[in-house]
Amino acid sequence: MLLNSPFQLRNQMVEFGRQLSRRNHIGAGEGNLSVRLSDGRIMITPSGANKGFMKPEDLVICDATGKKVQGDGKPSSEIKLHVSIYNWRSDVMAICHAHPVYATAYSTARIPLMRPILPEVVGTIGGVPLAQYGMPGSSELSQTLAALIGRYDAFLLEAHGVLTLGKTLEDAFNKIETVERFANILFVAEQLGNVTDLPERETERLLKAAGRLDIKDEILKHMPGVETVHPQVEKTAAMAQDSPRVKPESRKGKAGYR
Repeated sequence: MLLNSPFQLRNQMVEFGRQLSRRNHIGAGEGNLSVRLSDGRIMITPSGANKGFMKPEDLVICDATGKKVQGDGKPSSEIKLHVSIYNWRSDVMAICHAHPVYATAYSTARIPLMRPILPEVVGTIGGVPLAQYGMPGSSELSQTLAALIGRYDAFLLEAHGVLTLGKTLEDAFNKIETVERFANILFVAEQLGNVTDLPERETERLLKAAGRLDIKDEILKHMPGVETVHPQVEKTAAMAQDSPRVKPESRKGKAGYR
């Protein structure tokens, strides 16, 4: 699926950068956005810029390998990560990385957001696994996602915020909103006392509607009383070896919960 014209996309990226800032999902030079253009090139936010104050001409265009071909600034330091994801997932057309407060707090506490608590989450993104730490801007960061990238569209990056994938910029942005709202609600509920998971049967029904039955066992492992096995226990060396061959299929599930 191809997105809008480069002119339209520049304006969209500027607007979603402002929305990330207004919604307190980023501050100062945090975060990055990118889209895959119809010719395979990548439009990405500039390194170090405050995304709440960008102008359309500030955006940088890189080729499919991440080399800058247009723009005055430097591409985001996370360009390697974006290139890897676009290579792995042909269905992904936009990427959003931000540091929303509650979700980032869970990432720093090393707690994945995988419990089946809210139907609005289970029936859309399924869950939000925790990818083990990788130095920002390095190839390590993409390697930590190799074992997860084919099954999920939203990730907690250990001590480094949230990453979401989408068909459009709006889709990727909305997934940031979903993850942060989930983290916020879960945090408040935990202060009130016992947090109850959805029944297993309902969890399976919601995952099936979202086309995500492949993650059912991973979701159920995070329910209370079940020994948790975090996805990031895969050895980094094994992920590095497997990552070039990751070719996950496009998700073609039903619309799921709305």
